This record gives sequence, structure tokens and C-alpha cells, in this order.
Amino acid sequence: MAAKTKTSFVCNECGTLYSKWMGKCDACGAWNSLTEEKQVSVTGKLTGKGQTAELISLDAEISDKPRLDTGLSEFNRVLGGGLVVGSAILIGGDPGIGKSTILMQATAQLSVHHKVLYFSGEESASQIQLRAKRLGHADKKVQIATTGELESIIATIKKERPALVVIDSIQTIFSNQLDSAPGTVSQVRVAAHELIQTAKTTGSALIFVGHVTKDGQIAGPRVLEHMVDTVLYFEGERGGSFRVLRTFKNRFGATNEIGVFEMKDVGLEEVTNPSALFLSERPEGAPGSAVTSCMEGTRPVLVEIQALVSNSNMAQPRRTTLGFDHNRLSMMAAVLDKQAGFTFSSQDIFVNITGGLKVEETAADLALAGALISSLLNKPLEEDRILIGEIGLAGEVRSVSQMEVRLKEAEKLGFKSAVVPKQVAKESKTKLKLIPIERLSEITEKLYD
Repeated sequence: MAAKTKTSFVCNECGTLYSKWMGKCDACGAWNSLTEEKQVSVTGKLTGKGQTAELISLDAEISDKPRLDTGLSEFNRVLGGGLVVGSAILIGGDPGIGKSTILMQATAQLSVHHKVLYFSGEESASQIQLRAKRLGHADKKVQIATTGELESIIATIKKERPALVVIDSIQTIFSNQLDSAPGTVSQVRVAAHELIQTAKTTGSALIFVGHVTKDGQIAGPRVLEHMVDTVLYFEGERGGSFRVLRTFKNRFGATNEIGVFEMKDVGLEEVTNPSALFLSERPEGAPGSAVTSCMEGTRPVLVEIQALVSNSNMAQPRRTTLGFDHNRLSMMAAVLDKQAGFTFSSQDIFVNITGGLKVEETAADLALAGALISSLLNKPLEEDRILIGEIGLAGEVRSVSQMEVRLKEAEKLGFKSAVVPKQVAKESKTKLKLIPIERLSEITEKLYD
């Protein structure tokens, strides 16, 4: 069997292969992202003379090792309860958002009882030490190395056998056996594969830091996200103080879980009650404001939906959203026009989810409708009233999952009443005053009951 080498061009943004160089990648639309790489293909037939794999019965006893406590309860939450031994985690986020900060805090806590290795291909040892000093962790026993050479990192991991290895970042790691530059698709793929295999054999938890593209996606081949066990994104406005660590994939816990942090001079401080935080600056008696409860993984979070409705001078009125799906807003406006008798077709509509959160579930439909009507009528809603429910195209109000958990969170934060689907009002055991609604045509009287 012979290996045949051919040259191809790979997009560093999405990993698409091309036979010749192109200025623009047709798959992702990125310009000047194609790099030349040598692809090795195997010709001939496979002999099938490899060693047989070790088989383990599904009912065999397994050693269930405890998770590693990062010392940050919000970080533990998004991981599903802590770091799993031998797992691989990918964390991405915009430059300067706080990825290195949260990892420094977590590794410093872990190093008290476990061996931790921190490999950086971007910063010098003195820079990392200065950050640790600023965060108050200069006395911790985190061992750092400033190298991006794959072979050296693997040899060190096998020798030291640490509990946790941090790679900051995966795009700076390179293998001497490949001709391509660090950060290219082939280098990232090979480095991630070899490091993950090494971590599994040594029993080390592995955290990759990943760069992101201009549209917020982790740079490099998409296969990188499939190779790891957990994918986390660190979100937030660089000018703001709040950060949200969100789970997009987790083989050992719930997806769409969030951890909330506040960036301060001494690092990231955990926000254990994000509902109270997001509602803390809610204006009193302001039209267009409504509160709903959204499930972020296993946690109910109360969020404020703000709507501004104003007369439009344009033939096509504007529909602008921040943190909410633009298409769902257009659909809700049309349903309110058709089923509830309101006129939004000549109105500009602006919707904002406060706190920088993104609401994607249908439980927020009723609160959105309430905020739109409140702004249109210029009449504020009751401040201690929450709205939860999905709205169908026929104008029916439907129940959503985990209603008891959502209502309990609202009750804990001092809300007195809730507008909910009729079926929920019949079955719920909450102490809140429940206002049942079955059809969207009833919404005005229910909002101001």
C-alpha cells in the first residue's frame, strides 16, 4: 500500500477543501482564508491485519471517579457538576471577554489539591504571573509553560500526569511533523486529536481555549467541536461588566446551561441569583415592560422584555430586536393583528432583552405580546405580574414545560400574580395568583385584571 501526496487548499474558517486557490470561500463567504496544504491519501487495499480491539460488556462494573471541583460554582454548573476526569472541553469567546481570567481562577483553586499544567502559546510566563498576581493567586502552585510544540506538550503531560491541562490556545499549537503553519486546519485537527487521546490515557481533564471568527464562531475546522466532550461560549459586552458562560454541547450534563459572572478589578465574581440581577434596574411604571421566566438548562431565569412601539413614517415599518428572534417578533405582531384586533402593521417595533441575554424559547411569547400591547396603549403592566406561555398562530395560548419550576422562581423573587395558560392554572400548586388565559383575544382584560 502506497501513500500518494497531493496539494489542496483548505479554508481556515470552515475547513472546506478546494482543488485550487480562490479569493473567497464559497461555503462560509470568508475572504483570503484559503491556505495550501498537502493531503496524503492511501492507495491500494487495506490488509485488515491490525490488532483486535479490547471489548468491554455494557453491564461490566466501571470506576466512577468523582468530578473535579473548579472552586467556581457557576463554572461547575455549566460543566454539569465539575470537571470529568479524561474529558476534553473547548471554551470560546471574543478577545478580552475573560476566557484566560476564568481559567486562571479555576486552575488556581484546583492547584490547591491537584496538579495543574497551563500551556500558553500566546503569552510569556511573566505575563501569566502578572495576571495571577492581579487576581490574587500569585501564591498558587499552577505550573506554566510557554510552548506551542505539540510533541513537547504531550511528553510533559505523560511525565507529569496532571489532573488538569489548559491549552491557551489550540490555534497556537503546532506539530513539527506537519509543514503547515500553526492555526491551519490540519494543525488544529492533529493537535486536538493527539492531545485528547493523551488526556484519556493519563486521566487528565483537558481545556482548550479557542479563538472565534468575526461572526462569533470558534475558528478552525468544525470537526473540533465534534471531537471534544463539552463546548462552552463566553458571552458579554466588552464595555459591560456581566459575562455569561453558556453550554452548547455537554456529554456529561445539560446543554444550554448558563453561568453568570460579573467582571471586577480582582477578576470574575459569581452571580448566584441572575434573576434578581437582571431585574434589579427595571424601571417602575414604564409602559412596554414585561417579565417572563426562561429555562437556561436546569435553571429558571426571570428576564425583562422591553418593547417600544411608535408610529412609522416608512412604507415598511422597522422590526428591530436585541436578544430575541426577529422572525418570531414579526409573527407575534401578525398574530396580534389578526387574532386580537391590534394594529401593528403601521408601527415601528423595537424589542430588547435586558442584561444581554438571548431568549430563544417560546415561553416568552405571552410576555412579548404583553410588552407590545403595553407600549402601544402607553399603559404599564402590574410590576409584580409575570407572563408565561406560548402563542399559536390561531391565537391559542399553550403551556410550556417545567411551569412549576418557573412559577416557583417568580414566587421566590416576590411576584404576586402570573398570567398563564388555562390548563396550568387548573393544575398548578403555586401560591401566586394565577390568571388563566385561553385565547389571545382575552389578553387585554387579563393583562389589566
